[in-house]
Amino acid sequence: MIHLLRLGVAASPPERKTRPSGPGTRSVAGVRLFRRSDPKPVHVVASDVPSRATRPPWSLWADSFGRLATRALQVIVVVIVLAGIIFVIRELTLVTIPLVLALIIASALAPVMGWMRRRGVPSIAATLIAMFAILAVLGGVGWLIVSAVRTQWEELYEQAQDGFATFTDWAQQLPFFPTQEQLDGLIEQATDFLTSSQFGSGALAGAGAVANFVVGLILLVTILFFFLKDGPKMWEFLLRPFHGADYERAHRIGDKTVAVFGSYVRGTAAVALVDAVGILIGLLILQVPLAIPLAVLVFLLAFIPIVGATLAGVFAALVALVASGWVTALIVVGVVVLVNQLEGNFLQPVLMGRSMKLHAFVILVALTVGAGIGGVLGAVLAVPITAAVWGVIQVWDGPNLPARWARPKPGRET
Repeated sequence: MIHLLRLGVAASPPERKTRPSGPGTRSVAGVRLFRRSDPKPVHVVASDVPSRATRPPWSLWADSFGRLATRALQVIVVVIVLAGIIFVIRELTLVTIPLVLALIIASALAPVMGWMRRRGVPSIAATLIAMFAILAVLGGVGWLIVSAVRTQWEELYEQAQDGFATFTDWAQQLPFFPTQEQLDGLIEQATDFLTSSQFGSGALAGAGAVANFVVGLILLVTILFFFLKDGPKMWEFLLRPFHGADYERAHRIGDKTVAVFGSYVRGTAAVALVDAVGILIGLLILQVPLAIPLAVLVFLLAFIPIVGATLAGVFAALVALVASGWVTALIVVGVVVLVNQLEGNFLQPVLMGRSMKLHAFVILVALTVGAGIGGVLGAVLAVPITAAVWGVIQVWDGPNLPARWARPKPGRET
């Protein structure tokens, strides 16, 4: 016994109760000789515990810092992917911008195309009718602008000269206004720039931009034609790889995108039309020149939320200031502010709907990002694309079931 204790072997535990032995049965004690039914005590030494340096590498990612590092790596990968997508978009603007514009216009005309198809009009005939209607509207607006400018250009030119001379005489009395020598130096610098090679290279770049615009316009018309004619068939072709729940989700995404684009364009166009008509009436009453071109400019700039209305008011006030004086310009500013208040407080909630309403902060961020990527056209497209993305999130898990992370908390709906 003393010898066993020296070897560190503990005394065997008390015997467990066993079934009585009998014929055909074996003794449990005999089985214990060959089976480890009772675990032996293990002597744990501190040096046997694995230290941090000897732990497996994957265990380092299981603690709080490891999870933080994992999330950081995921964010970096997402940012790299987004940067790559933005780079491709900027490099292929000649294709991506006409494609997005054609998709938005086709979405706005989707109810009209569906109505004609339900009435038995062939797809090709319905497409041609829609295309000619767009061409007629654009042609009519262009004719109004050209005729108004040709009729009032000489009068506006004379008024602009008188107004500029009056402004110069008034401004020369200010202490910080440049002297005549400084003005002559600025005019000389401008003349030198116009006759320099740098201006010639800029003119060539402008010619290239015009050529790209023509190519993009032709591509836009072509893509729009096929979207109007075979849009549903093209979408079903793209959905062939999806099955089951994935197919249903992809179908919801497509329907929601078309609905959001169409609702946004139609609602914005209705609001812009009301703005343009209201400002046109005010300009006609005040007898401000170029009232029709300014109203068209108001209509176009209304597609840029927040910023567009301000720019339209500035242009209208400048024309009124040059043509009719500062009193008329102030009245024009008042008319623009009144129309904008009517738009923001009544027209947009009614015509756009709450489902299309984005927070002002989100709109500003989208405008900034869109302008940085695609200039003025990027600013125009940024808001409808943002609205479409948010609409897709709202139907990600079901027709009226947003994605899990975007669902409002119970009792905290806003």
